Amino acid sequence: MNRLQADVLVVGGGTGGTAAALQAARRGAKTILVSQWSMLGGMLTSGGVPAPDGNELLAFQTGIWGAFLRELNQRQPEGLDYAWVSFFTYDPLIGANIFADWVKAEPHLLWISGQSPLEVIKTGNSITEVRFQSYTIAAKIILDGTELGDVLELAAIPYRWGWELHNQWQEPSAPIVENSFMKNTPIQAPTWVFMMQDFGEDQIAPEIPAPPIETPEFFIHAWKNYGAESFLNYGRLPGQRFMINWPIQGNDYDQNLERLIGSEAERLQFWQESFWHSLSFARFIQMQLGRRYGLATGTFPIENRPNFNIDPDILSAFALHPYYRESRRIQGLTTIREQDILPVKNGNTALLPLNETGDCEAIAIGNYANDHHYTAFELSVQPKSLRWGGRWTGTPFTIPYRALIPVETDNVLVCEKNISVSHIANGATRLQPVVLGIGQAAGMAAALCIEQGLKPQQLSVRALQTALLTDKIAPQAVIPLFNLLPDHPDWLTWQSYYLDHPELYPLDGNSPIAGIVPHSSPDSQVFSGLFQRQSDQDYRLTLTAGELKDKTWKLVTLHPGINDQLQQISTHSPLTVYGRLNHSGNWLIVEALS
Repeated sequence: MNRLQADVLVVGGGTGGTAAALQAARRGAKTILVSQWSMLGGMLTSGGVPAPDGNELLAFQTGIWGAFLRELNQRQPEGLDYAWVSFFTYDPLIGANIFADWVKAEPHLLWISGQSPLEVIKTGNSITEVRFQSYTIAAKIILDGTELGDVLELAAIPYRWGWELHNQWQEPSAPIVENSFMKNTPIQAPTWVFMMQDFGEDQIAPEIPAPPIETPEFFIHAWKNYGAESFLNYGRLPGQRFMINWPIQGNDYDQNLERLIGSEAERLQFWQESFWHSLSFARFIQMQLGRRYGLATGTFPIENRPNFNIDPDILSAFALHPYYRESRRIQGLTTIREQDILPVKNGNTALLPLNETGDCEAIAIGNYANDHHYTAFELSVQPKSLRWGGRWTGTPFTIPYRALIPVETDNVLVCEKNISVSHIANGATRLQPVVLGIGQAAGMAAALCIEQGLKPQQLSVRALQTALLTDKIAPQAVIPLFNLLPDHPDWLTWQSYYLDHPELYPLDGNSPIAGIVPHSSPDSQVFSGLFQRQSDQDYRLTLTAGELKDKTWKLVTLHPGINDQLQQISTHSPLTVYGRLNHSGNWLIVEALS
């Protein structure tokens, strides 16, 4: 057994764990990152969802999340505009390689893969060591970045699993009384994501084998209200490939979910069934749409994972593990409830989280809608969306630092979907970009605790916020401001101003300083046409020149200055824009107006 020692130990190389390890090491803490898989990034890579949701607006592309998008654009020169579920889709191996390269470049960071936590050693209220298959690692600060909050279980740290009733926190969408759905589906449905490929009109793809249990009857109406082309384009990737992560009579799977936090054998049994369910869906797609469509083999590496008695070549089209939307959730010093993520009345943002002394605790931003997945029913939740930039997006909210700190453990932080959040609010806090932000904040907090000799609960939140805002490599916003981009000279000033004066934070989410409006984009195409205003923040452009003449495109933008300009244009006006097309969503993404 190898024995190692570090300042910070991050257990789990998923979305949050990878960001946490990077940030802790960049700050100078001696850090060890231990991952189960050879692909770092979790949901964004090994979990098979290279189509991130949320934080898509340019003002929210900060920190490691923003750096990741910029690096993707460099490494995937054909662009990221392929699907309609996300503005950014990419080859998952490219994403994993970015994280791996970043990790390997850090002199203070040791990455060990192929290991899972087996046991923790505690002294009083602190974890002193974590034992893995081949290593025992001692550290001063431990971060749980596992997909299902496994360290919480091993360390007997109090956590929540499942639903909370309305009377616990008075959440608007929480059930009043217990029901059978709550018992049978304690968490959101995971999905075993896979990739398919269009082999071409004149090609015949290899036949997808039937699993031992085939269930085509589950999928009969999967794309009934969308059509086959729109179904495939939902998660279109480069290279004529498609991410199949389909919630409507698709590959979500939520049978006997308690097995995920049971024994190893029970978890593997769930995996087996979930994998067969997805394989059955893949075969159904091929049988319905034809043999030009087959599995995109070679998308994921074959490594130490159950083979499910399937040809390894077939396995390579499937993610390394299920895409988990929910896990064990700590009982933290504060808990994020549904009310905390909803916009205030007549506003576009949620209230900033304040502690007992009135100080703002925000350390990461999210803005996705509250999205829940169950196979047997639909959960109706309070809406938190708004039109912005010609499209629907989510209203922003923030994550408070104390939601990362367990109530009963002195040297542990969490950095994944295992934060202190209600089951209802988890539907918005679980998305990839906000989890990257949570991980970055947790890693920075851990490093600051090492520097100052503090426990996480003793750390000054303002010191953490300042460190995130002024990080030399990937500064991260903590206050949502729609109209101020991170490269604006006054960005830091206004982020700090609202930390000092949270009572003055504008509920429309706009700072008094307008952002700089771009006038051209050298990498964009030029499109001229007739502008049409369908309704507020709903725009079209019918082209009057070029190969696509007379075709109408929906105009959308991620840029605040262009959003302002579009609101001022009169309908039926001639308009020329710089931008790029997304054929799956029929969008023209505007990057500048002429």
